[in-house]
Amino acid sequence: MKTQPRIALIKGDGIGIDVSEAAIRVVDAALDAVGAPLPDYFEIRAGATCYAETGADIEPGGEERAGEGDAIFLGAIGLPSIRHADGTEISPHLRLRDRYQLYAGMRPVRAYPNAPQRLADPRAKGIDMVILRESTEGLFYSAAVHGRAKVVGDEAVYDTLRISRSVTERLHRFAFRLARKRKARGRSGRLTCVDKANVFASLAFFRKIFDEIRSEFPDVEVSHSYVDAQALDLIRKPWEADVLVTENMFGDILSDLAGGLVGGMGMAACGEIGDEIGLFQPAHGSAPDIMGQDKANPLAAILSGALMLDYLGEKLDAPGCSRASVLIEAAVEAGFAENRLRPMEFGGDMGTEAVTEELLRLVERVDAAA
Repeated sequence: MKTQPRIALIKGDGIGIDVSEAAIRVVDAALDAVGAPLPDYFEIRAGATCYAETGADIEPGGEERAGEGDAIFLGAIGLPSIRHADGTEISPHLRLRDRYQLYAGMRPVRAYPNAPQRLADPRAKGIDMVILRESTEGLFYSAAVHGRAKVVGDEAVYDTLRISRSVTERLHRFAFRLARKRKARGRSGRLTCVDKANVFASLAFFRKIFDEIRSEFPDVEVSHSYVDAQALDLIRKPWEADVLVTENMFGDILSDLAGGLVGGMGMAACGEIGDEIGLFQPAHGSAPDIMGQDKANPLAAILSGALMLDYLGEKLDAPGCSRASVLIEAAVEAGFAENRLRPMEFGGDMGTEAVTEELLRLVERVDAAA
């Protein structure tokens, strides 16, 4: 058993620097509280600023070094003012997804007390779901960073939506195991396959593989939904959703929609997990309009840190990491319930530093009460 996790740290651009530093402080505090060893962090420079200053979007050897850790933690990458000649933003993290086959993109969506709720229905207080987005192919297979699009002069561009059996089987098995795990923790454990199988052969194939895999998990309740109907249901009755598994682009869109229901992107944690390594990051962007102003909500990054600890607990057989993950989630829950976490993003009076400091106090208090 490894006693000290090694974490590749990519702070990135804009508020990515601030929120990643906040997340690391809370991760370390939670591990210290449960008596677990602190991680060994090694930093890798990447992003739009790196590109502007060096002509490369990641430091030499950075992609290879990222895979040397037990996990990767990323702040945020990209600045709208710095782009490639074709107009696309700097995005080396998409290559990391591809290189390390981080096929399972987990986007937890959870309502917290006293956080903004966009729906008037009181049942919206019970929103607690995971959107599982395949993260290496789908329409993102043709993302500009990969150079796979077919460009016909100035007349047309063809992007390919790819669904492969090998990746999709792994994704669906991950989804069924996740649904089973959530059921054991008291959720419904219902797994919904979200696609557009009525129109696209690729997504009919996605559904076909889902139905094949379901025979391996007879204890998991399943359903199917077309992505347009699912988008509607995320407004009409999001409290009924538990685990949604879907193609890359669909998952990208639905997770932002769902995040808006529970406060905004400042609460949108993300884990992208492969068979060998996982990458964890807040799902929001670099927000250059507030960078360096102590206004960013660090909770998405902090909750991503909790996801990372949960992952490391299983990967390294490290119960201390698992306990620290639960401790962070409990501290965030208590902070909102007691109105002690009031991010500026929600119209509150607390910036990045104040939210982080309050959460550090909550981690200490929740641990003492455990």
